[in-house]
Amino acid sequence: MRTLILVLIAFCSVTTFAQKKLQVTDLTCEHKSNPIGIDTKVPRFSWKLVSALRGVKQQSYELRVGEDPVAIVKGEKIIWQTNLVNSDQSVLVPYNGPATESRKRYHWQVRVVDNKGNSSGWSPVQYWEMGLVTSGDWSAKWINADIPGDSAGQPAPMVRRAFELAKSVKQARLYITAHGIYEAYINGARVGEQFLTPGWTTYGKRLQYQVYDVSKMLKKGSNATGVVLGDGWYRGWLAWENNKNIYGKSLGLLYQLEVEYTDGTKEIVTSDNEWKNNTGPYTRNGIYYGEAYDARLESKGWSEPGFDEQGWSAVKLSDESKDNLIAAYGPPVEKHEIFKVQKIIHNKKGETIVDFGQNLVGWIRLTVNGKAGDKVTIHHAEVLDKEGNFYIDNLRAAKQEIVYTLKGGGQEVYEPRLSFFGFRYIRVTGFPGELKAENLEAIALYSDMAPTGTFTSSSPLLNQLQHNIQWGQKGNFVDVPTDCPQRDERLGWTGDAQAFCRTATYNMNVMAFFNKWLQDLSAEQDEEGRVPFVIPNVLGKGAAASAGWADAATIIPWNLYRAYGDQRILEQQYESMKKWVGYMDKSSMQGLWNTGFHFGDWLFYRPFDDNDGRAAVTDKYLIAQCFWAHSTQLMINAATVLGKKEDIALYTDMLKKIKEAFMREYMTPSGRLVAGTQTAYVLALNFDMLPENLRAQAADRLAKNVRDYGNHLTTGFLGTPYLCHVLTRFGHTDIAYDLLLQETYPSWLYPVKMGATTIWERWDGMKPDSTFQTPGMNSFNHYAYGAIGDWMYRTVAGLQEMQPGYKELSMAPKPGAKLTKAVAEYITPYGKAKSSWEIADGKMKMEVTVPANTTATLVLPSASGKKIIEKGIDIGKVNAIGQSGSEGNDVILKVGSGSYVLEYPFKR
Repeated sequence: MRTLILVLIAFCSVTTFAQKKLQVTDLTCEHKSNPIGIDTKVPRFSWKLVSALRGVKQQSYELRVGEDPVAIVKGEKIIWQTNLVNSDQSVLVPYNGPATESRKRYHWQVRVVDNKGNSSGWSPVQYWEMGLVTSGDWSAKWINADIPGDSAGQPAPMVRRAFELAKSVKQARLYITAHGIYEAYINGARVGEQFLTPGWTTYGKRLQYQVYDVSKMLKKGSNATGVVLGDGWYRGWLAWENNKNIYGKSLGLLYQLEVEYTDGTKEIVTSDNEWKNNTGPYTRNGIYYGEAYDARLESKGWSEPGFDEQGWSAVKLSDESKDNLIAAYGPPVEKHEIFKVQKIIHNKKGETIVDFGQNLVGWIRLTVNGKAGDKVTIHHAEVLDKEGNFYIDNLRAAKQEIVYTLKGGGQEVYEPRLSFFGFRYIRVTGFPGELKAENLEAIALYSDMAPTGTFTSSSPLLNQLQHNIQWGQKGNFVDVPTDCPQRDERLGWTGDAQAFCRTATYNMNVMAFFNKWLQDLSAEQDEEGRVPFVIPNVLGKGAAASAGWADAATIIPWNLYRAYGDQRILEQQYESMKKWVGYMDKSSMQGLWNTGFHFGDWLFYRPFDDNDGRAAVTDKYLIAQCFWAHSTQLMINAATVLGKKEDIALYTDMLKKIKEAFMREYMTPSGRLVAGTQTAYVLALNFDMLPENLRAQAADRLAKNVRDYGNHLTTGFLGTPYLCHVLTRFGHTDIAYDLLLQETYPSWLYPVKMGATTIWERWDGMKPDSTFQTPGMNSFNHYAYGAIGDWMYRTVAGLQEMQPGYKELSMAPKPGAKLTKAVAEYITPYGKAKSSWEIADGKMKMEVTVPANTTATLVLPSASGKKIIEKGIDIGKVNAIGQSGSEGNDVILKVGSGSYVLEYPFKR
């Protein structure tokens, strides 16, 4: 017996030791951790391997799913199990068990074995919970506010209902959505941490609902619930020319509270004719306006049981369809960073201005003490003029206003709820007493996307540029990818989104964010295949089909596939992609697409005194032809991934026709383009519009153009994302660096030198003399030009995917200019990758991290013939870390997972 016990102890010790060598972490279902309320019928599982060993790959995995979190750990009550699967797939493994059912929570675990014989053991139990998958799962009725004079810009309706729960509550779920935006309460407490729900979608076809676990908010006996309804995107003003009530005139609520008692019985509380409505402290609200709140009109306890409903009237039932209801796909909008006051300014005009130090999107938290009826008014601005005055001309018709009326009787704390604001500065009037820093905070609000990438370098200006890029993304990723967050626009412009998408995938996990938006894009496409300028479309049917804008339909799905390895996004969007390319084909004559309206290379360089014709005007139809070719190539790529052989042939022939027409119309026999602009050559080269034998000379023309402009760019929204990539591809990385590090207008660092904390809409939004560009279109938070971030990650730091989803990586930095260091870190679907280089004391030091279950190709610049040291070992003498080779002056290493530090002599 003693021998048996010792053997068991030894076995357990070895097993535990082996498990410590290999772990699985960051388990997700449909790109989310433990999601509640999804409607994906075949969800997919992902996990990351963690091991301190090098060269680790998953050899096999085993998944199991059950409905009981305790039983599954014991291996009991399993409804689906894969058994051992010999595969290295650890990202997006599909569920293949019994059909999933509405409302059910499923629990799952995974265990893996690596190529070194180590087992992870079973992971902690994870779960996903299904939402209401069909419209028949809804028993709730739509209710509309029924208040005299209720309309856009009027007081926000508040609806409530009291109800009894006869028994002790085991668990409860709230399924809820609205026409308008909602804020729900149960027994006086706010439900959830999400804001601006249900978000903005193509409401008539796709209206998201949210699901909340409210088990702990309910009690046996008397309960009550209340919901505030704001105009939001549903009926508030959007775009221009008094454009309101786009989706409807009446705000409404759909509310289904499902309660399970401890004895297993169930009860449902729904939106029905038992609800009452009234108005309250929200006296005005709107996306562009802001919010007016009169605290004297608060009804204490209005969302609690026992409230006196005198003065509250019945709501109105509505028979509106529920067929457009979908689970929430995108990440919710939530609060994030909090900024303290940096400075309180009293300028010569007598204005009291507060500077938070960062241009952000969100709202302020006001702490105030005064008497009833005191009114504090707050306006929001991005910049001050050169005299230090508050500047709001660029907001156009947007008020960005808060009016808070005090109730008196002590300290009051207020935050808006029914709007959001773009600002760095606020102007405060009517504050009772002396305004102090502790009276105000600024709270950033944006979609809850996990940060994934960082980039730093030896250049403080470049580091600030990266900061600006990330904050431009945060501020404009508020449920939809907007152009700007402050003026009377804030729309989902497709051109901006496609230009920035690849950079966005580095900075944050935007898979779910763009997945939701792309489904709206598909829903908004007309039968001919035209894609609107903005998604959701609030500009009308005619505002569609501009080259470089509508190509978001093809570019973004492909970028997402490359970044996350999610083939389903191509399957989902494939018909939309086909329709758009089909529209361009039908609109062409003899392979030439030269019809229709196009924005062209939006906001390209245009000097005011253009006497010698130096404005960088690129033929809009040349641009259209290039993007048609690019989208067609992406169709070939997608069709190849999805195995659609007939489409591969169709689009290959189409691409040949497009390029032949381009050469006939826009290129001389020697390879000179009819438009000699940077954008013309960038697009023609990036999309391979020229025959191979004429590409080098075209790249030389591009390089000369940049030099002729004193190492300045002249590109707009469509040329800028590809400019440095093209220069690098054709051997002009030195010029790309000169552009990146250029500090005078027009350049990426010019706004940084002018004090920017986000990316500007225009290269010279603020001129060198601190005056402003035309206020009609001059946002100081506009992410499109931040697309340079992609080149910084891929080329400066050298970190990029070689296979979709970073299953295979490349770390091939290209040091240049005066930079002595660059570091990129990125959370891939497999784990953290790092590519870092530093030049000091005549040596190059590269530090790289390759996630487990992946491989990487390392390119060591100018290392050929040099002694390369890794952990004290000359890897040229001992094949210590992987296969090696060379290309030109560079050394190529093929390595497995792990961390590596490589040093060798280096001279510029």
